Amino acid sequence: MNILVCIKQVPDTEAEIKPTSDGKGVNLEGLKFVMNVYDEYGVEEALKLKESQGGEVTLISLGPDRAVEAIRTGLAMGADKAVHINDPAFEGSDAIVTAKVLANVIKDMEYDIIFCGKQAIDDDLAQVGTALAEFLGIPSVAVINKFEMQDGKAIVHRQVEGGEEVFEVPLPAVFTCQKGLNEPRYPSLPGIMKAKKKPMEIKKLSDVGMEASQVGVEGSKTKILKVVLPPARSAGKKIEGETPDEIAQKLAKALKEEAKVI
Repeated sequence: MNILVCIKQVPDTEAEIKPTSDGKGVNLEGLKFVMNVYDEYGVEEALKLKESQGGEVTLISLGPDRAVEAIRTGLAMGADKAVHINDPAFEGSDAIVTAKVLANVIKDMEYDIIFCGKQAIDDDLAQVGTALAEFLGIPSVAVINKFEMQDGKAIVHRQVEGGEEVFEVPLPAVFTCQKGLNEPRYPSLPGIMKAKKKPMEIKKLSDVGMEASQVGVEGSKTKILKVVLPPARSAGKKIEGETPDEIAQKLAKALKEEAKVI
């Protein structure tokens, strides 16, 4: 079984994010980068499937030179090989262009299952996985929290308001992964050492069958107009009183007259 996992390198959730001086992007200088957390669930599920069904796990990532760090993390976890789509022309590509580039690379590969994270924690768009399936012309199920194989088909579960949906999906197909699907393993020291020797193919713009005008900022329909930090929170107010009734009265008064929420 050939299993592909699309991964993205994103800023660490603990990193201090600041806009660029022109307010049209994020200042990446000095930031620590990691593999997108939801993509980790995809890598883990692919490795579990390989262990139970056999086959090969290939990582695919579109990103600059530094994205190699995230790719090496996935290889250290146990993936077999990787494809790094890396060209300055891709910088600034939106979710749809990213999905189209991935599709152009994947269409020439052998695959049965493609796992993606449900969303990237930097832009939170949650579009690449389903758009990728559309461009490849195969089924997809988003935000799954359980995956099983049965008679050559995938049985997947996902939570919905008030219940759970269960799908039987013919392969090949794309599945986007969320928290609760599994518990991603940590790369072992032997895995880290082996990752350095595992094959990684580099794809440039000329390798994906697209023109420079079709990718990057120029080829994207979504444009970032402005990036701003959320407003700073004001200090809280402590309500004090001699009795619970007195505190409740003061709280109700503050909510009505000061906060104006009741």
